[in-house]
Amino acid sequence: MFLYLNYPSWIHPQIFPEIKFLELLRWYGLMYVFAFVTAYLLLKKCSKDGDLNTSTYTVSEDDLFSFISTGIVFLLIGARIFSTLIYDSSGLYWKKPWLIFWPFDSSGSFTGLAGMSYHGGFIGGLFGMIIWCKRHKQSFLKWSDAMVCAIPLGYTFGRLGNFLNGELYGRITTMPWGMTFPGAEKFSAALPWVQQFAEEVGMDISGLRLINLPRHPSQLYEALFEGLILWSVIWLVRRHKKFDGMLGAVYAGGYGLVRFVIEYFREPDADIGYRIAKDSSAPIYTNTSLLNFSTGQILCFLMIAFAIIYAVCCYLYSKKNNK
Repeated sequence: MFLYLNYPSWIHPQIFPEIKFLELLRWYGLMYVFAFVTAYLLLKKCSKDGDLNTSTYTVSEDDLFSFISTGIVFLLIGARIFSTLIYDSSGLYWKKPWLIFWPFDSSGSFTGLAGMSYHGGFIGGLFGMIIWCKRHKQSFLKWSDAMVCAIPLGYTFGRLGNFLNGELYGRITTMPWGMTFPGAEKFSAALPWVQQFAEEVGMDISGLRLINLPRHPSQLYEALFEGLILWSVIWLVRRHKKFDGMLGAVYAGGYGLVRFVIEYFREPDADIGYRIAKDSSAPIYTNTSLLNFSTGQILCFLMIAFAIIYAVCCYLYSKKNNK
């Protein structure tokens, strides 16, 4: 009896893998389109419900499009910069920063801008919203509260894109929903622990030299908890917020907390490993200690700290203005 799942063989990163001139059309890029459209529609819904209108100003369709477009541009810039400068261990982009937004490899082939960082996107999008609100003389707290009602549901599509790419998979697991990802690290079948692990999940490894063990589908965990569930919580709290900025704090703190926990199931980047570790020699393919922290967990901890400080400041600001 198999106690694991094989990654579906019919899934390819390309939408039309058999058509050569369409090979650049990828599911990951399409998921970004779905994400941005979803975020725009939800922001429009918030606007129609009066979340953004004031006694002296009525939000227009152009305002919504301009706001979200500015946020998206800055989000992509921040996500790309973080991905290249924080997560790339080669040091190439620090030496040649002009390559950060160069979509071709050394041979001149088009590769696109592969690699995006959520936390960089968060910071970039935050700056984009601040700049837009300052330029249009709008309340950043109101607009950011409306925006975070839209972001998590759109973010769900991004993690589904990671799953379709077969990337950002989790650590090895004996859970029955564990999945073998084609690009994951393989292990020697001669190792006793590998043989025992394979036996636990009902995997026949006879005659094999290298084994691809099942892993947590952490992309789907993130799509569910950082996406659907976090969005549901914020959407429910939306009508009961006590002060402007409260939803932004709920989003930043909620995402940081959920992602921090899920990082224990997600495998860190092989070339980076743990940023802080109780045991520096600990393998990354399995969780040996809760005191081994990845880059993502450190950034999530900073998000949680930011959310607490932001919530306190917004509350005090609201209390001061309502006197």
